[in-house]
Amino acid sequence: MGAPRVIVGVTGGIAAYKSCELVRKLKESGLDVVVVPTVSALNFVGEATFAALSGNPVHTDVWADVHKVPHVQLGRTADALVVAPATADFLARAVQGRSDDLLMSTLLTTTAPIVIAPAMHTEMWDNAATQANVATLRERGMIVLDPATGRLTGEDSGKGRMPEPQTIADVVLQALRRHGAPADFAGKQVVVTAGGTREPMDPVRYLGNRSSGLQGYALAGMAAGRGARVTLVSANDREDGLRLLADRRSSSLFGRRCVPTPPPSGAPPGRG
Repeated sequence: MGAPRVIVGVTGGIAAYKSCELVRKLKESGLDVVVVPTVSALNFVGEATFAALSGNPVHTDVWADVHKVPHVQLGRTADALVVAPATADFLARAVQGRSDDLLMSTLLTTTAPIVIAPAMHTEMWDNAATQANVATLRERGMIVLDPATGRLTGEDSGKGRMPEPQTIADVVLQALRRHGAPADFAGKQVVVTAGGTREPMDPVRYLGNRSSGLQGYALAGMAAGRGARVTLVSANDREDGLRLLADRRSSSLFGRRCVPTPPPSGAPPGRG
């Protein structure tokens, strides 16, 4: 058997440039990567770039290679499908079950695990319509990551950044490992604390340690890949698709272990 095939869908957002790094990381993990960008995505990153990084032809049009029926074949041969970045428009069309381009048709035909990494302005993410669309896709078994918080297009900052490529790749790999197995953490809320704490001695000095938090981040990623709604309470700044509460004092970390979290999400049993 060959390497597992991952379809990387790219939609038309400024974060499309980060998809190049995602393709590279998936390739370095030994996966067969096929990129399916939308027409809008190609305004940000050219077809040749995706072809060079993936080592495969880039598929953009349902009318190319019609004899191979690409709008069905791509979905059938996928072991996982990830869409990064996923715009607000993509989320809305996915909920509607649209099939008006190659990426949407592939989304409809695949039975493989689906990972979606949204990226948009904060106001668009917070909009009730977008939140309803995300909830619907999660109910259907898709793994929809929360966007990270940080610098957005232009001078804007806030929640809406595409999660870092390594975070997305980790979730895809976990979904591949669990494909066909029940998402046994679906409906559960998981809180993970991670990172070295800093205990203030006075307004200037503190006692701390060099803990990186990597083990906690790995556990949080595994839980997310198994369908859980994960809250990461981190002593270190970190950008990824997990709900992040940043705090550096051990007493605060301990107290926040019991904070209420939003309604559970993730893949229900039966879908990785």
